Amino acid sequence: MKQGVYVRFTFILLIVGFMVAVQYNTVQKPESRDTRDIWEIRQELSTEKQLHSELLSEIRDVNETITKYENLQSESPAQALNETLETLRAKAGLTVVTGPGLELVIEPSLEGIALGDNVTGISPDLLVRLLNEINRFNGHAVSIDGKRIIHSSPIRDINGQTTVNSLNVRTPPFKIRIGTETMDDAEKLYNHLQSSMIADDFFIDNLTLKIGEPKEQISIPAYDQSIENDYLKNTSKGD
Repeated sequence: MKQGVYVRFTFILLIVGFMVAVQYNTVQKPESRDTRDIWEIRQELSTEKQLHSELLSEIRDVNETITKYENLQSESPAQALNETLETLRAKAGLTVVTGPGLELVIEPSLEGIALGDNVTGISPDLLVRLLNEINRFNGHAVSIDGKRIIHSSPIRDINGQTTVNSLNVRTPPFKIRIGTETMDDAEKLYNHLQSSMIADDFFIDNLTLKIGEPKEQISIPAYDQSIENDYLKNTSKGD
């Protein structure tokens, strides 16, 4: 009889001990919660919506190209191929772009000159940060010191000299030209760069970023170097 009581008592203690252990573990390791404030969430949502909009735009462009190609294929296959080729060349940056945009001027700061600080050049990191700001607001065609930026353009330091497309970027002053799809995009990019902290980054490096007013017509040179491709190759006729 006493043994049965001891068994029940021991079983109850085990249950109580297990429940206490679970409660203690829950208190010590609470579930992680999203601690972002409302503005951080809104900013992330805005970024995702912009990405969604860009993807829809790309899908629409591809569908229009396919439809156009199918319509022309029956009438003039050669014309369809030529138009498709020109579209691809433009997207790859192999053609001159003329249209709305703005021009930036990078030059030594007056404070740096007054203090006798020598400006030896602009750093690749600073150029990349500026390019990222431009790309965020639909700067679809960009040239840095006359060198066209494409999807594979390297911006790096070679022997202490900043290069774009493996060509030296001159010591400031030099110009950066930006082409946009519409005048409205040019104005949005202008306002964004004016309010951005990127100008402060230039000032730290004894440089000044001058942002020109949006223009109806600005010319961006074509990429004039060979494009290396590790995945495509020419085929012989008939393959």
